[in-house]
Amino acid sequence: MTRRTNARIAGVTFLVYIAAGTASLALSGRAPARDVLSLFTSLAALVLGVTLYAITRDQDRDLAMLGLVCRVVEGVPGHGGGAIFFAVGSTLFSWLLLRGGMIPVALAWLGVVASVLLVVILPLQRAGLFSGAVSWYSGVTWLVWFPMLVFEVTLAVWLIVKGVATPAQTQSA
Repeated sequence: MTRRTNARIAGVTFLVYIAAGTASLALSGRAPARDVLSLFTSLAALVLGVTLYAITRDQDRDLAMLGLVCRVVEGVPGHGGGAIFFAVGSTLFSWLLLRGGMIPVALAWLGVVASVLLVVILPLQRAGLFSGAVSWYSGVTWLVWFPMLVFEVTLAVWLIVKGVATPAQTQSA
């Protein structure tokens, strides 16, 4: 596929991923609906991994591969560490997009900062430092995830409309 096609697929997939993930959280009491939405988010995580890898691999193949693997692990249903793998993968892909100048610098930096924030906060949540913070209705949850939401929605629209620029520099062979 072309870079433009991968960018458009990634953009649409980001929107599907966000819609399914948010709906899944909102429907916490309805197991069948949540299970279907979880399948959509798992598939979306895999598609994002592949398309973002294809977009960023010329910048740094090893970091792009690690980002892909993080997205694959995130997409595996039933384990409790999906969010941290999401955050690490997002950090790597945001960094590669920034380093390659493939999207606007401010947008790329928002992705890096939002992702790193999650990489730091999510393990602290799992350690119990923010009791109740994982709840959908928690202010801490919204505070932690809102920058990522803004980044991903903006990135999705950018990828659909503009695509990505050719990387400024590529990894040496």
